[in-house]
Parts: sequence; C-alpha cells; structure tokens
Amino acid sequence: MDVDPLRRRLAASGAWLFAIGMVTGLWAAAVLTERVAVGLPRLALSAHLNALLGGMWLVLVATTLDMLHYGEIGRRRLAWLVIVPAWANWFITLIASVLGVTGLQYSHDTANNAVAALLHSLVVLPSLVGAFAWAWGLARR
Repeated sequence: MDVDPLRRRLAASGAWLFAIGMVTGLWAAAVLTERVAVGLPRLALSAHLNALLGGMWLVLVATTLDMLHYGEIGRRRLAWLVIVPAWANWFITLIASVLGVTGLQYSHDTANNAVAALLHSLVVLPSLVGAFAWAWGLARR
C-alpha cells in the first residue's frame, strides 16, 4: 500500500511528539516529586500533556487528510499550521517550566514576556487558524 508522503510525514511528526511527550513525563515526575526544584512545577506537567495532546492532534489531522476538500497546496499549508504550534507548545512550555514563568500575560519580567510573545505568535494564533482550517476543510462542499 502506497501512503501519501505528506500524510506519513504528519503522522510521523505526531508520533515523535507523542514519544517526546512520554520522555517529558520523566521531567514532570522529577519536578512534581521535588527531586528538581522549579518555580512553577505544574508547567512541567503541562509540557508533558502538551506534547501528548499535540502528538495526537497531528495524528488525527494525518488520518483525516484525504477527507479534506483542499488541494495539495492547501493540505501542505494545513500540515504546517498544525505541526509548528504543536511542537512549539511543547517546547515553549518546557522552557517556561525551567524558567519558572507562565507567559500567560505580559509583565515586568523579560523572560515571562519572551515566553508570552512566543506562545502568542507560535502557538495560540497558529493553533486557532489551524483548528478552524481543519474543521472548514472537513465541512461538506
């Protein structure tokens, strides 16, 4: 059986993100059991869960890729619209857990503001666009 290369790449990216999420669970365990001290321990758990959920999202999009009413270029664009924020969400949250900042709002803290800017530009906006583009692409035409 010949599988569409884009579909395979998207599914593989999801599988790798899921696997990295499992490894990030070791970091979360070390932080939550206080073997490693960080400012905001729950962010380590968030990084773990972001990777697991992001990996599943990528696999789901890969699974439905042939159901979309988009052409090849549209499918490639959608793939990038979900790959970038899924991976960025894991990575930025992991860094935030090490720095002990949430990045949920802008403040006087430079590290927090950098995390907030990265989250807004690489995670929040692309995730919203990607989720709606995916749903729109699955709508009946």
